[in-house]
Amino acid sequence: MANKGKSREEMIREDMRDLHRMGYAQQLFREMGGFSNFAISFSIISILTGAILLFGYGLQFAGPIINTFGWPLVSFFTICIAASMAELASAYPTAGGLYFWAHRLGGFKWAWVTAWFNMLGQIMITAGIDFAAAIYIAGAFNRLFGTTIDTTNTMTMVVVMMVIMIPQVLINIFGIKLTARLSDFSVYWHIGGVLMIALLLTFFGKHTQPLSFLFQGVTTVQPAGLTDTFAAGPFSFNSLMMKIPGMTGLYAGGGIALAFVLGLLQAQWTYTGYDASAHVAEETVMARLNSAWGVFLSVAVSFVVGYVMLLILTLHIPGGDIAKTVDAANSPAVLYIVYENFDTVFFGHIIAIIIGVAMWLCGLSSITSMSRMWFAFARDDGMPGYRLIKQIHPTLRTPVWSIVITCILAVLLTVWSALYTVVVAVSTTALYVAYGLPIYLNLRNKLRKQGEFTTPKTAPWSLRNWGILINVLAIAWIVFITILFSIPPNELAGWSIILVALFMLIYWQVDAKHRFKGPSPTDEAELRKIEADLAAAAHGQS
Repeated sequence: MANKGKSREEMIREDMRDLHRMGYAQQLFREMGGFSNFAISFSIISILTGAILLFGYGLQFAGPIINTFGWPLVSFFTICIAASMAELASAYPTAGGLYFWAHRLGGFKWAWVTAWFNMLGQIMITAGIDFAAAIYIAGAFNRLFGTTIDTTNTMTMVVVMMVIMIPQVLINIFGIKLTARLSDFSVYWHIGGVLMIALLLTFFGKHTQPLSFLFQGVTTVQPAGLTDTFAAGPFSFNSLMMKIPGMTGLYAGGGIALAFVLGLLQAQWTYTGYDASAHVAEETVMARLNSAWGVFLSVAVSFVVGYVMLLILTLHIPGGDIAKTVDAANSPAVLYIVYENFDTVFFGHIIAIIIGVAMWLCGLSSITSMSRMWFAFARDDGMPGYRLIKQIHPTLRTPVWSIVITCILAVLLTVWSALYTVVVAVSTTALYVAYGLPIYLNLRNKLRKQGEFTTPKTAPWSLRNWGILINVLAIAWIVFITILFSIPPNELAGWSIILVALFMLIYWQVDAKHRFKGPSPTDEAELRKIEADLAAAAHGQS
């Protein structure tokens, strides 16, 4: 795609022609450039959200090595997944993203399954981000203003979460321009924030550990002690998975190796939501390249910036006392590290505010991605309530009902999950299943040389001869983490995925299979009529 010398209007017209060829009208405003597209995924990954809130989770299982080796290990495989997805985003730049890719590569049944896992993952990732923000911001308020908000009470945190989400919802409703500007700002805030944290701790921190501390493996909380029961909402159940032959022996003798891999959830959940760059493709100029780069670079940049932050924090654990750092009384662990390192609380307050604002911006971007994915699937009549969810406000040109409904569901699913780490595990598992299905279909078609698959001709952002190897590594890792994050201590995540699969099967048999055929070809005249009707409606309301 030679875009040199083309005006913005010419590139937008080319993007619209691409969209028409895939059967869709230009219903959303195309306002985002390449940086804004990257920014929305980078903001959802948000190294100042997942890696911060789960810092203590990983540390309690494996100690410093979870950051020293766990982060780059997860990053390597996640970059393989992101590269595989970027190639597909380049070939099929639509708001449906994974769902549309699966349809073109495997047919409408594969598309429907992919969409449902992506829908659940998008809801749970938003729930996880804003629930995390609620826990963190409430804890920060306690330190800043001497309040006594109970951050261990789920319903109290759900109320805080709802307060946090109200402005996020309103900003998403009232326009993509403001959302894009805030996403752009979020990139500078995250990178500048990490730099500020690193500089303050390096030059003013009282507790500095030797470099050898980074290579210590310490299990403070034994995984075997977290396997007996699991909670769903207000209910508690005895573990069923631990009755599987060999599971008790695995947890009893797994040692630091088992603890280390369970602690990888810290890094893997941080690396979620980067499909957002694909979901806003219909709002992005030069989408075939910019959406692909957005997916890939959001992960690559997060790896570098996140690694610096994690190592700095680890090296400044007060007294090297991991047990005290991960103690629930000192939660969140990062705030404990920060405040214990400074003689003046002023520096601690600065860092607390930096992290809190980053989490809020992360939630804002996640709602944008989630609502676009749901809108795209509803546009093809894929779920209950599709007639309402697919509506676009004629003046604002945003999917208002998709935004509102998905945010309500995010709150309800948080109540169901009961524990933050379960929200994290469910969202990670569901999203990566959705990521893996179109990657598998693309690899399958490449090896068979049948059907559609990515090539340098169809995908300007191409992996070329490295594609098959990178796809294999991506799929293998997704299979591994899907199993890993569905077993104790995150057993509810495994059963939640099974329940979703059962619901999907029943809903498919009762309703969806009788009418759902996936994206349907639409002729050029009809597409132009949809666009003209939207423009006329907007003019009539202006």
